[in-house]
Amino acid sequence: MSANIEPLRKPVKCPSCKSLSARETYPFCSKRCSDKDLHGWFSDSYLIPAEEINEFDQE
Repeated sequence: MSANIEPLRKPVKCPSCKSLSARETYPFCSKRCSDKDLHGWFSDSYLIPAEEINEFDQE
């Protein structure tokens, strides 16, 4: 295998700890950071903003 092979994705900063990402866990640097982010979603630490719609106001 040649040493000049270009990676599929260029490393980016890990969203959790700001280290460089790894190919196996992209965009995270490790499984630990990936699991930490997943836990944030499961525990409702992350929320997607939404606007409530009242069905009675749609007349």
